[in-house]
Amino acid sequence: MSAEEAAILTHLSSRPDAAIEDTLTWSDQSKLDHKAVVGAVKSLQADAYVTASDLTKSYFDLSAEAKDILANGSQEIIVLGALCEAGEAGISMPDLQAKVGKNVCKIGMGNCMKNKWAKKDGGNLVATSSLADVTDEVQAHLKALADAGGSESAVDAKTVQALKRRKLINLVTLKSYKVGRGESYAPVRKKKAADLTKEMLDSGAWKTTEFKQYNFQTLGEKVGGGYLHPLLKVRAEFRNILLEMGFHEMPTNKWVESSFWNFDSLFQPQSHPARDAHDTFFIKEPAQTVSLPEDYYDRVKTMHEVGGSGSIGYRYDFKREETLKNLLRTHTTAVSSQMLYKLANQEGGFKPARYFSIDRVFRNETMDATHLCEFHQVEGLVADYDLSLGDLIGTIETFFKKIGIEKLRFKPAFNPYTEPSMEIFGYHPDLKQWTEIGNSGMFRPEMLAPMGLPENVRVIAWGLSLERPTMIKYRIKNIRDLFGHKVDMSRTRMAPICRFDDLTE
Repeated sequence: MSAEEAAILTHLSSRPDAAIEDTLTWSDQSKLDHKAVVGAVKSLQADAYVTASDLTKSYFDLSAEAKDILANGSQEIIVLGALCEAGEAGISMPDLQAKVGKNVCKIGMGNCMKNKWAKKDGGNLVATSSLADVTDEVQAHLKALADAGGSESAVDAKTVQALKRRKLINLVTLKSYKVGRGESYAPVRKKKAADLTKEMLDSGAWKTTEFKQYNFQTLGEKVGGGYLHPLLKVRAEFRNILLEMGFHEMPTNKWVESSFWNFDSLFQPQSHPARDAHDTFFIKEPAQTVSLPEDYYDRVKTMHEVGGSGSIGYRYDFKREETLKNLLRTHTTAVSSQMLYKLANQEGGFKPARYFSIDRVFRNETMDATHLCEFHQVEGLVADYDLSLGDLIGTIETFFKKIGIEKLRFKPAFNPYTEPSMEIFGYHPDLKQWTEIGNSGMFRPEMLAPMGLPENVRVIAWGLSLERPTMIKYRIKNIRDLFGHKVDMSRTRMAPICRFDDLTE
C-alpha cells in the first residue's frame, strides 16, 4: 500500500461520514503530490474502497508581461508618459524606442493611436492627451483579476477576450475529486489475489483468500501475433501455381556460391562485366570454395577455351583461381545449373523434369525507388527431349495467365547462357502501358553438353523478380516501402491476402 493510499484511508477512518472535500486542497495540506493522490484514489475506487466525484476549478493565470503591467503600468501609458515629457515638439520614433524600449514602443504606440492619445506631426509623435485625462484600464482589469485570485467573474467577457488577444492571461482548469467511503471501505487495504495458484490449492489458502472479480464478458487483450510480409504472400501464391503446373521446388538455402556455379557452368566468360566487383558482392572470408566436381570442371574449362558442340568457345585461358572465388549469388540460375548437373548424372540416367525456385539474390547496384542491392528471383525451367521455342512461349503464357496477365509480348534479347533469348512484356491495366516483367530463353548447348545431358535434351527457362509483381499487386510505388528498414509495419499488418485471377479456367 502506498503512502498516498494509507493517508486517504486514515483520513476517512475518523468517522463514518468523513470525506475529502477537494483532493487538490487536501494534497497541499497533507504535503502530498496531487498526481500521486489522484492515482491512489482511482486505484482504491477500482476495489470499491472509496467513492470519488469529479471537481473542476478554473481560473485566469497572469503572464509575465501582465505582472510587469501590474507593477509599472501598461505599454500605452508608458508611451503616453514619454510623449508628454517631450512636450509640444514631440519625439521621433527612434528616440521613443530608445527611451521606452522597442517592444513597449511597438505595443504602446499602436494602442495610443487607437485610443487617439497621440498623433503624428511631421516626423515626430505628439501626445494629444495628458496622463491625468486617461485611465490605465488594462492595469485596472489585471489588478481586479489578481485580487480575485483569477476568478472568471472578476471581469466581463469582453475584457477577457481583449486580455487574451494581448496574451496577458491564460485560462487554467484544475481537475480534482471529492472522496468518500466506498462499500468495501477498510482502514487498511488488503490486496486481492488475481490468480488461483497451485500453492493455494495445496495449502487450502484459497478458502480464505479474497480474489478480484472476474469479468467473463471481456474479449481479452488482442494477441499481437506475427504477420506475413506482402512478398511472402505473393511468394506463396506463385509457389502454389508452379506446383499446380507440375514443377518441383529446388533447394535454394545456400546464398553463397562459387564463381564456378554462378558464372562458369553457365558458359559466362571470365571477362564478363557482371563478374566485376562493382556488379557482384565477393566474399572475403572464406574467399574460395573448398571443392568442385573435377571431371565436370575440366569439361567446362575446355568448352570455354576451345569450344565444343558446334561452338568455338571464347578462346581465352580459363583461370582456376577465378572460378574458385566465393560470392553472394547474383541469380538463382546458380542453383539451376547444379540441379541440371545432378539430373544428368543421377542413377538411371536423365529423366525429364520441371524445376522452380523463389529466393533471394544479391547485386551491387545503386539503390533507388525501383532497385535494391538484394531482391527475390522467381525462376522456372523444363528439361526434356526436343523442346522448342514454342514450348517456352506456351509455358510462360500458362504461368502468367494463372497470375492474371493475359496480354504478353516477347522481344529478342541477349543472355550469355541462353540462345534464343527473349524479354517478356506484359500489359499493365493501371498504367495502361506495356512493361517488362521477365526474361527467358533456351540454355545453350555449351552449357548443357559439359553436364553430360543427352544431345537432344533441351532446357527452357524463364525468370522474373518477386518485387515487381508485388508492388503492382499492392499498389506500392517505391521499393523501399516494400522491403528494408523503412517499411511501414502497419502496411504489413493490413496487407490483404494475395489472390490472382486464373485466366486459364
